[in-house]
Amino acid sequence: MTNIYLIISVLIFLEFFESTWQKAPNLYGMMNNNYAIFQKNIFTYFLLNPTFIYSIFLSFYLNLFNMWMYSIILIKFIDISFRLHIITKMSKGMQLEDLLPLDIQMNNYFRYLNVLIYPLSLIFALI
Repeated sequence: MTNIYLIISVLIFLEFFESTWQKAPNLYGMMNNNYAIFQKNIFTYFLLNPTFIYSIFLSFYLNLFNMWMYSIILIKFIDISFRLHIITKMSKGMQLEDLLPLDIQMNNYFRYLNVLIYPLSLIFALI
């Protein structure tokens, strides 16, 4: 039981970490933060998205291959792929306003929603 608490606590910590380094008042600012890290080094960019790697690790470590775990991994994969797609277009000279015509304001509830959604999904996957 203690191991489960530790696993969920690590996921919560990593989600806080991911949300904090991407912190910006709007979607354009968040994408610019991602682009700045991507320009430095792509490996650093992947290391700053540890929850994707941790989710894959958990599925193998716990031998957990159910719909909830697959959904966590799939959503994280799509999220990183979408951001990388936009970042590569930005690096080719396209403007962010052309790629994402709507600049969404990011309040704290929206920014840290992943800290609630992914651990709850993991709890459902463990049940």
